[in-house]
Amino acid sequence: METRANYILIGLFTLGVIMGAFGFVYWFHHVGGTGERTAYHVVFKGPIGGLRTGAAVSFNGIRVGEVAELGLDPENPKQALATISIDTNTPVRADTTVSLDFQGLTGIATLALRGGSVNSPRLEGKDGALPVLVSDFGSTADMMQAARDVLGKIDTVIEQNQVALRNSIKSIETFTEALARNSEKVDRIMAGIDNLIGGPEGKGDIPEAVRAIRTTAENLDKRIDGLVSDGRRTLNTIEKTVKNFDENPQRLIFGGGRPANTGAPSRNTTGTIQR
Repeated sequence: METRANYILIGLFTLGVIMGAFGFVYWFHHVGGTGERTAYHVVFKGPIGGLRTGAAVSFNGIRVGEVAELGLDPENPKQALATISIDTNTPVRADTTVSLDFQGLTGIATLALRGGSVNSPRLEGKDGALPVLVSDFGSTADMMQAARDVLGKIDTVIEQNQVALRNSIKSIETFTEALARNSEKVDRIMAGIDNLIGGPEGKGDIPEAVRAIRTTAENLDKRIDGLVSDGRRTLNTIEKTVKNFDENPQRLIFGGGRPANTGAPSRNTTGTIQR
């Protein structure tokens, strides 16, 4: 009996430790040791699929509380209502925005509060009612709904272009069949292209032609440089000749410096003509 009692005590102690651990985890995630809480009503102008009671509420990415309650607006069937409980020190202002953030592809949503102007007053309730935050319609659209909308648009496009798509598919099939029937010709064409290109080593006709053209261009460039040099020398010679003609034009006729007086009579100092 004493041994059995010991087992019972050990079991109870173990169960108490497990329950305490679960309680701490729950307290840490849902209360978090924060001080006073303030409740707000949130009005969603659209579906809030993925949002659950106990979901996290964040402000600028920092968790400040959780969703306490979800419900429907009895006066407006298009709206959904949520009650959130967040840290009283959270700076919720009149222009603070509300949206749903979805985590991965699981569709699990968290409620996100963002910003607000510094000059905007803090959000307060009226006549003792809870303060009310209103979200935009677009902020409540979950990923699955967005994916359904995209698929719906794709389906519409496909439906409107069935004939064109069917013809395109037939053209692709015809082209594929033609390639299959003429596979040997295609192989020969590819072999010819490979011969022209010369493969990775670049020893085909086209690379050889390119190299020949490059060599010819280089040689022509060298010859052009030589012709330009010769032309410059010729122009310098012509320029010097023209300059000398301008300074001493009789050189063109008689040559030398001054023309000789041979063959013409000359006079001596006495005035007599000498032959």
